[in-house]
Amino acid sequence: MTSTLPQAQAVPHVASPLEDYLALCKEACDGEINRLYGPRQHGSSGGLYDLILDYPLRGGKALRPALGIAICLGLGGHLEAILPTAATLELYHNAFLIHDDIEDESWWRRGKPTLHIDHGIPIAVNVGDAMLSLSLQPLLDNVERVGLGPALRILRAIATMTRRTVEGQAIELEWVRSNAWRLDDADYLEMVELKTSWYSFITPLQAGAVAAGADPDQLAQLESLGRHLGAAFQITDDLLNLRADPEDYGKEIGGDLWEGKRTLMLLHALRSAQPRDRERAVAIIGRRRPSATGELGLTDLLDRLVTRGDLSSAGRVELAARLNGAHAEPKSLNDIRWLYELMHQVGSLDHARRIAAHHARGAAEVLSGMGWLPSSQHRDALVGLVDYVHGRTR
Repeated sequence: MTSTLPQAQAVPHVASPLEDYLALCKEACDGEINRLYGPRQHGSSGGLYDLILDYPLRGGKALRPALGIAICLGLGGHLEAILPTAATLELYHNAFLIHDDIEDESWWRRGKPTLHIDHGIPIAVNVGDAMLSLSLQPLLDNVERVGLGPALRILRAIATMTRRTVEGQAIELEWVRSNAWRLDDADYLEMVELKTSWYSFITPLQAGAVAAGADPDQLAQLESLGRHLGAAFQITDDLLNLRADPEDYGKEIGGDLWEGKRTLMLLHALRSAQPRDRERAVAIIGRRRPSATGELGLTDLLDRLVTRGDLSSAGRVELAARLNGAHAEPKSLNDIRWLYELMHQVGSLDHARRIAAHHARGAAEVLSGMGWLPSSQHRDALVGLVDYVHGRTR
């Protein structure tokens, strides 16, 4: 395929290096996603394959493809060797977002209603499933692009990535379900490594290196780089969720508090708060978020069932008792504001910024020690990405 992205052998000067580099990577990735997964390739339109392109083409920085492309081209590889894998990783990312939005009951994604709000949960689940299923073929086709050995190593890396990502998501969902709060920074960072670092940073970097024919010994440094980047990025993303401009951030502001997610700031606040405040905070985060379509009116529904004779009075009492916990009073805006103020009062936001900055510096140190990656526009892009993550922590 053709692309305007520069190869390792020809690097033109650009005015804004990182932004221009990311834009070129996104352009190449969007084109490859459309080539691999678009409606024209599958003889259909207006259905599944149009929806597959919905999230990927809403915007975003294409960070994961850019990491894979930068390390591959920086090591002298060719764009065609990594681009299908980079596009596949972006498809994985967006499939995870679709499922994540359903699990979190999120309403907005990149400035638009989430897929399940627009099209319903069954269709959204199927689109996410399709994206994960269709991603297998390009990885198998890597045999023809990079050879059997590298193709299998990339496939193994992505298999590891998917397992660890769903394990991390399971940990986070269980914390919310059980209203766990006796957790420390190490618990959070372990969850983030599984949920975020592997699929957003470690695997894109390692896949790009493998596609370029890198020495297996170099993959360990890339794992360390990706682990630090993932921690700094996720902590900062959690911080931005509390205060960013919705158009810049692309998600609902304060959504993590509405969802009861155990962020570094929330856990620090719970550990640091006075007992009475801690008790109130634990009670708030244990409540459900309001429904996007309004409350269900379960009392009226049960009364109608009894009136029609479809439910006995005794059955109504038992069913109401069972449903009471699941449909108790939801969180309110005042609850969210109070939690935010509590985190401010006990220094939780500053604590999170310090931890994020520590990992951003760690990433910069690892990258500076990668003497086997020669100076080029592609290495400069990686340095710029580390600086970007570090800048978001300030």
